[in-house]
Amino acid sequence: MGRPKISVIGAGNVGASTALMLSQMELGDIVLVDIVEGMPQGKSLDMMEMNPVIGSDSNITGTNGYEETAGSDIVVITSGIPRKPGMSRDDLISTNTNVVKQVTENVAAQSPNAILILVTNPLDAMVYVAHKVSGFPRERVMGMAGVLDSARFRAFIGMELGVSVENINAFVLGGHGDDMVPLGRFTTVAGVPVTELIPEARLEEIIQRTRGGGGEIVKLLKTGSAFYAPAMSAVEMVEAILKDKKKILPCCVRAEGEYGVENTFVGLPVKLGRAGVEEVFQIDLSDSETKELHESASHVKELCEHIEGLGII
Repeated sequence: MGRPKISVIGAGNVGASTALMLSQMELGDIVLVDIVEGMPQGKSLDMMEMNPVIGSDSNITGTNGYEETAGSDIVVITSGIPRKPGMSRDDLISTNTNVVKQVTENVAAQSPNAILILVTNPLDAMVYVAHKVSGFPRERVMGMAGVLDSARFRAFIGMELGVSVENINAFVLGGHGDDMVPLGRFTTVAGVPVTELIPEARLEEIIQRTRGGGGEIVKLLKTGSAFYAPAMSAVEMVEAILKDKKKILPCCVRAEGEYGVENTFVGLPVKLGRAGVEEVFQIDLSDSETKELHESASHVKELCEHIEGLGII
């Protein structure tokens, strides 16, 4: 049977951190790909030399080509340029569309049965690019955003209340941008709705901090963007799939009528298992929550139409 095979495309901060965490959790054998000669090879060798210390038998291979990725079960795509201070996610569009197109073509040719997890920004639009270029069904093309946004929301609530983050369940839907939809009503602390524990005005401040979570880190770092939390969020998705956990996680998928959203890539709660997105989980949203989700989805749709107009894919 052998171990599952996971390829990580892009060996920068997010990609290398993803490979590191995958190896720590011994989720499979890992191929780390980057166009920079020597970098994926050096980082993967460093991790192989770490494995005896942590007791992991994951094999990690670094390469500048795609042949070694052949037969991957899951491919995590982190390639692209990161956001710089003052740059919106949308500014990244044409550069990262080209990158994701080339990566997806290479990956799909080597691993036609793989599940693709996108991390590259602008996230929702890049999932659309990978879906269109690969021709894979929607079950096998998804984006990591809601897991990260929900983790940020949970972290901020934990800081506010001084309770274990393990007690906090949070839901953030919609696009991975300033119009994401954190759902306070469905966010609980040990089963108690957070709306009963944090005053409305303060909760709104925490929601706004969640929306700007990535930008806050970009401003602080000055020369890059977040990578530990994004990497671990992608790894949580990989684990849910490979272990067939049927875990309900907010991920970017193509909506096909769910929540009144049609043929648009947007963050929704999904059941993740060995087949990928096995089901879009339906929850009853209020009129205002539905309106926010539709607004977020319409912004993603505009981005996708903009990409169409570029003529790249």
